Amino acid sequence: MLAAESYPFFSALWLMIMFFAFIIWIWLLITVFADIFRRRDIGGGMKAIWIIFVILVPYLGVLIYLIAEHNGMADRSMEQMKAAQAQQADYIKSVAGSGSSPADQVAQAKSLLDSGAITQAEFDALKAKALS
Repeated sequence: MLAAESYPFFSALWLMIMFFAFIIWIWLLITVFADIFRRRDIGGGMKAIWIIFVILVPYLGVLIYLIAEHNGMADRSMEQMKAAQAQQADYIKSVAGSGSSPADQVAQAKSLLDSGAITQAEFDALKAKALS
């Protein structure tokens, strides 16, 4: 049998694999904790039990939670994404000033030109953008 000490490449490769596995486990642990705290279908006592179980039996606890709650985790994640997208769409609509027609935009640009806030070239660019 080959000793890892006699082949430093294999030793380094094994170290990288173990490091990668540890990082993945940490990521899964954070995901599980985030899902436990995000849940609204269980009370605080059940959340505490899950947290204690995951802390006392780390690898097995994470795997059991992932097996037992995988559908719920996906549903909660999708709901959170949909809520974030809806909030982003509402924000964009409020900032973009939806509902203003090209004629309104040209009139607003003309009033800026008349007040001296913009130059004729800037007015022409705004007019072309509004009419496109």
